[in-house]
Amino acid sequence: MTTLAAPATVAELLRRQRAYWATGATRSLDFRLDRLKALQAAIVKYQAEIIDAAKQDLGRPEFEGYIEVAVIGELDYVIKHLRRWAKPRKASIPLSQMPGSAWVQPEPLGVALIIGPWNYPFQLIISPLMGAIAAGNCAMLKPSELAPATSSVLARLIEETFDPAHVALVEGGVDTAQALLAEKFDHIFYTGGERVGKIVMQAAAQHLTPVTLELGGKSPCIIDADVNMDVAARRIVWGKCLNAGQTCVAPDYLLVDERIKAELVAALQQRIKDCYGENPAQSPDYSRVVNERQFDRLVGLLGQGTILAGGDHNRGDRYIAPTLMDDISWDAPIMQEEIFGPILPILTYRDLGDAIANLNQRPKPLALYLFSRDRQVQAQVLEQTTAGSVCINDVILQITVWDMPFGGVGSSGIGAYHGQYSFDTFSHLKSVLKKPFWLDMDWRYPPYESKVKLFQKMIGLS
Repeated sequence: MTTLAAPATVAELLRRQRAYWATGATRSLDFRLDRLKALQAAIVKYQAEIIDAAKQDLGRPEFEGYIEVAVIGELDYVIKHLRRWAKPRKASIPLSQMPGSAWVQPEPLGVALIIGPWNYPFQLIISPLMGAIAAGNCAMLKPSELAPATSSVLARLIEETFDPAHVALVEGGVDTAQALLAEKFDHIFYTGGERVGKIVMQAAAQHLTPVTLELGGKSPCIIDADVNMDVAARRIVWGKCLNAGQTCVAPDYLLVDERIKAELVAALQQRIKDCYGENPAQSPDYSRVVNERQFDRLVGLLGQGTILAGGDHNRGDRYIAPTLMDDISWDAPIMQEEIFGPILPILTYRDLGDAIANLNQRPKPLALYLFSRDRQVQAQVLEQTTAGSVCINDVILQITVWDMPFGGVGSSGIGAYHGQYSFDTFSHLKSVLKKPFWLDMDWRYPPYESKVKLFQKMIGLS
């Protein structure tokens, strides 16, 4: 386990990684694939410890613990497609450039810093790491100190699997993060909240280091009148209560056609009972809030509006029941910040256009959900709203399609990853133009006097 905090120690580790990257060893596709397969084998070996750590850190049931290990599915996808992604990508050239050829050639950036969050502390370190390795980089990892059990497992897994000159993990708190951010990396990948995201971006700016920021925001869930109510309620409750609501793409609040509000509330109440029983505190399938600080913040939100279900809580157990809240206005405090917990405000609308106008007055969310069978409604929402991703008639699952980018827009994030998008994020896409010597037209060389009209035609002016 590598536990570092002193800037000089971080600087030495970074120096070693730069020296290793300069040897060119990480550029070999065979090397990259070997290291990705070694990571895959390590995840299989450590799976029981990963799941147990998720239970220690977040009270996760075994089923939800496997969500951390499910990152192995993306790893399979990356290994399968890496050779194709790494090939030069042919580009067309204009007539004026002929004869010649052009292509885009991916190349590694160098040494990347990956800072992970506490809500999915294993998955959200490993997923960007596989992109960094696949692209041919070295990487330094900083897991969240708020998930100490998972951080410890990660440290042992990384130390056992990688030469620290290639991939190293640094444990620690704020001081360690500050020491890392003071150094110059070739890319910084951060997953977490908007407040710290701004700090990361500010630190990166001192070195003109590019960043990927995977943040969050208030992901709305619109419920049209034309839905299968039971299925919609089942999927919404699952998405909101997964990991006790501590998921960056969880439905943050519902925006419901007022004609079906009563029916939907009844379906949601019933579904909560079906999933977690009369007393969710006794359910083996319900997670806990990560720490007392987050618990206190969430409990502070319960004093607003009317509680339709849940609301009970226990600080000693960091337990907050799945909670439905009514009589919430757009200006209420609970609507000003990402909830990141098992509390679900319910707002209504009469006119979908007005609902969309309200959404568009707010920061662009990481995800947007729509439940509707009406294709016109689907088209209207897709065309008139902006979000990092959209899922129609389900929640969260859009982020598990490895062939699509996952990322935010505006204050919900910068950049994207997953699958080839991870490879591209950690690559420089170098443009190359190659010309032969055997034909050299003189249209571009002085003297210009007799060539102006020809040039005008070439650039499309006449």
